[in-house]
Amino acid sequence: MTDSIKPSVLFVCIHNAGRSQMAAAYLSHLAQGKIEVRSAGSAPADSVNPAAVQAMAEEGLDMSAETPKILTTEAVKESDVVITMGCGDTCPIFPGKRYEDWKLDDPAGQGVEAVRPIRDEIRGRIETLISELLPAN
Repeated sequence: MTDSIKPSVLFVCIHNAGRSQMAAAYLSHLAQGKIEVRSAGSAPADSVNPAAVQAMAEEGLDMSAETPKILTTEAVKESDVVITMGCGDTCPIFPGKRYEDWKLDDPAGQGVEAVRPIRDEIRGRIETLISELLPAN
């Protein structure tokens, strides 16, 4: 990664309806356009988890227009960092990529009270990721 090329991050979970959507929203917002952000799922849901949308709205981030997307080989190839969240071995592995697996509770079927701590943990991890990908000059 050079100074002229933005680092890119792909968040992957099974349904691309909760954790990966929240992570993508946080990274897009907190990195202020300095990092390219993608999210996808190995078996995308029909819509984003309403409790995740509500929890992020409490943080001032609107995910209501987001839709779950299917994981593609191209998305992995085009990303510098691939962060999985409970999707196991469904993500293709390519040499030279940075892979992380974030162990996070699944917000599926949970109310907003249960989603808030997951959201807050994701935010902390995103802040750390940004500090690693965009070191201060």
